[in-house]
Amino acid sequence: MKRIKQILFFAFVLSLTVLACNTKHDDEHAESIGNINEISIVINDGLWSGDVGDSVRRKFAAPVEGLTQEEPLFTLNQYHEDTFDEALKKGRNIIIINKGEERNFTSKKNSYCSPQNVFSISGQTIDDLLELIDMHSDEIIRKIKQTEITEHQERNIEAGLLDDSRFKEQFGVSIMIPETYNYAVERDSFIWLKKDIPSGNTNILLYKVPYCTIEHDKTILMNIISMRDSIGSMYIHGQDPGTYMKTEEAYAPYLFMTSFKDKRAFETRGNWEMENDYMMGPFLNYAIRNDAYKCYTVVEGFIYSPSSPKRDLIIELESIIKSLQFEE
Repeated sequence: MKRIKQILFFAFVLSLTVLACNTKHDDEHAESIGNINEISIVINDGLWSGDVGDSVRRKFAAPVEGLTQEEPLFTLNQYHEDTFDEALKKGRNIIIINKGEERNFTSKKNSYCSPQNVFSISGQTIDDLLELIDMHSDEIIRKIKQTEITEHQERNIEAGLLDDSRFKEQFGVSIMIPETYNYAVERDSFIWLKKDIPSGNTNILLYKVPYCTIEHDKTILMNIISMRDSIGSMYIHGQDPGTYMKTEEAYAPYLFMTSFKDKRAFETRGNWEMENDYMMGPFLNYAIRNDAYKCYTVVEGFIYSPSSPKRDLIIELESIIKSLQFEE
């Protein structure tokens, strides 16, 4: 009897070990690969060259709002299903489109690697596919954008971050800014950080303003433009006297009311220009109502990179801005 109990106990332990190994194997995924803002489209050549492909390009390669030159929302790489091998399955964002199957849309995370989004769209007819693409494109874009921002943040952490004790002390926030950024200007209620890149520079601004600066007369967009122009004239100067950053006058920025970490916020995207100079570029500004400090906390990213692509630089700045956390 004792011998039988030992055998049963050994078998029980062995089964638990195998189960644990299998669970560990199932939970572990290879690391996904690919450039930021890149999507693999798995679709046959006939669909890609027809109305379905046109719809995909119209939705996922639409021009990015607020850039000085036209750039697509995502870079699309088309692959035929026969070439979709193990290497391609490691892509971070994948859309699979099939005709002739039951009408369906699925969204899965980490199917072949991590982090990863895999979206499947199938239908019996072209109209089925077009309708599903139109119905779910906003959801797909939202999930891919969030994945790319998180991926950028992870890369920043791995590369090393600035000590954020100054931000906590002056603004009551923490924020993940890469250590490649340097302090350009620092005041009691204003910080400007700059990173030099081969084609120019990327910049982060952090400051706070009273409620009335944003909410005066409820003309929110004009108030934000006036705020930006005032900050530019005080702190963001060019090399020559009388030059300073201001909001571009030719085109009105895009304004969105949004939520930032459960706080009311205004997101503004547009272009800046240098008064009395020819410098210009895109900016992304968040004015966040911070009732704990009875002010708006403003965090902005802007780029100077003439004649170079800026889409991925904007996403890099957005990933930094959205890492901001309030210390309450």
